[in-house]
Amino acid sequence: MVAAALLVLTACVAPKVQKTPEGEPTSSAPTTAPQPGSIEELYEQEVAWAACGSFECATVQAPLDWDDATAGTISLALQRSVASGSADERIGSLLINPGGPGSSGIDFLEYAVADVLGPTVTAAYDVVAFDPRGVGQSSAVDCGPDPVVDAYLTTDTAFASQADVDAVREQVRAFGEGCLQSTGPLLGEIDTVSAARDMDLLRAVLGDEQLHYAGFSYGTFLGATYAELYPEKVGRLLLDGALDPSMSNDDLIVGQAVGFEEALAAYVEDCMAGQGCPLRGSVDEGKQQIAELVARVERRPLDAGDGNVVNGTLAFYGIVVTLYDDASWPYLTAALAEAITENTGSTLLELANFYLDRTVDGQYLSNSMVAFTAINCLDYPTVERTYDEMVAFADDVAAQAPTFGRDFAMAVGCEAWPFQSQAERTEIHASGAAPIVVVGTTGDPATPYEWSVALAEQLESGVLITWEGEGHTAYGRSNACVEDAVDAYLVEGTVPQDGLEC
Repeated sequence: MVAAALLVLTACVAPKVQKTPEGEPTSSAPTTAPQPGSIEELYEQEVAWAACGSFECATVQAPLDWDDATAGTISLALQRSVASGSADERIGSLLINPGGPGSSGIDFLEYAVADVLGPTVTAAYDVVAFDPRGVGQSSAVDCGPDPVVDAYLTTDTAFASQADVDAVREQVRAFGEGCLQSTGPLLGEIDTVSAARDMDLLRAVLGDEQLHYAGFSYGTFLGATYAELYPEKVGRLLLDGALDPSMSNDDLIVGQAVGFEEALAAYVEDCMAGQGCPLRGSVDEGKQQIAELVARVERRPLDAGDGNVVNGTLAFYGIVVTLYDDASWPYLTAALAEAITENTGSTLLELANFYLDRTVDGQYLSNSMVAFTAINCLDYPTVERTYDEMVAFADDVAAQAPTFGRDFAMAVGCEAWPFQSQAERTEIHASGAAPIVVVGTTGDPATPYEWSVALAEQLESGVLITWEGEGHTAYGRSNACVEDAVDAYLVEGTVPQDGLEC
């Protein structure tokens, strides 16, 4: 089996853009006393923008604990692309979030303004990226040295008995305690509700009466949570590749397992119709060959050159990351051909490293993976299963997703994490909010289309756009039907027809 606590990162996958803002990096630790002294004063703070390459950067203070202003403050890192249009074209700020949870908005900004947002959008808005609490350049989760993180994230784990389950839970507990020691009380304050409250603070200090926002993947849950908390402050909200806020952790596991199964089938069919595909037979037989490859690699890791190897976990990540976008399918074909015909794994390793945001020598370029775990553990209550119960659940998932369903289900979750979720998974209605546009992709593996349908139906003012395509999210990678409808909504306030199919 692959690594413990496996859940697929639900992010709008984009090229990793590493930036070094001018000046000293912000501290990840919360201050010991409120600066300023109350939440009201935090809402009145001024933002000091400074040059940051081709963008502008700033840091804003937010409460460590929104329920206790005396607990201290944390730092939120911002970066913005100033609106290119004339003064009479400008609307205000457009906050963006690429997903995760745990993905850096700051790393996403350059790609977003160049390849996702339409030119009329970047003319009308200051596009403001932020690293949510716990993430990146903001006050961030820290789980210790890279070798410790790497061992936790990439070690293959066997589940063959209750003793194995107990041993992995102990590993999760020890790793989580290390995160708590390195991060401090922030580790228990990075839930999505707190992050949504941060967004209202950002709205206010940026000078906007209403929040205009584009959230992708997990960012849809963040945006919907904001709308539930502050419906009267909702401006134009785009939620692309949605999570269903009412689903449980088990629902998420099953949904993603099925979603990636269907995406893998679409890939295999495409691969077999082209040149250079190493898979043979029917689509089901092709999927089985991929499953057998991963099982073989678990038993005997592939040589990846320069002393590196690819084990089952890394092979899984290398396969999964290409299923986020059908434009990446040729990379998967190359990786499978190399692994099956040459018994080497250099391309699989490169793909896995892209997914993990790490270098070939095991250095992590961001904290996205550990932040993902920490945030999810506060958002999703988990069930502590015995080994037999885990096997029964895995059997149910595998019946729906035979290739990797068991790997999704046979994993230790957050039951051994230092902080247990107190959240209640319920529908979000955002009663009284202005129209909110939800975009769903029919072949989305990470946030299956049904989740977008569910969110649009739950939201009192939800409007659904459907893109009949493959891959994760739609805006910026689909077609003119989607792009034009979203641009008109964000810039002109024109609400698309509910149920628009593209």
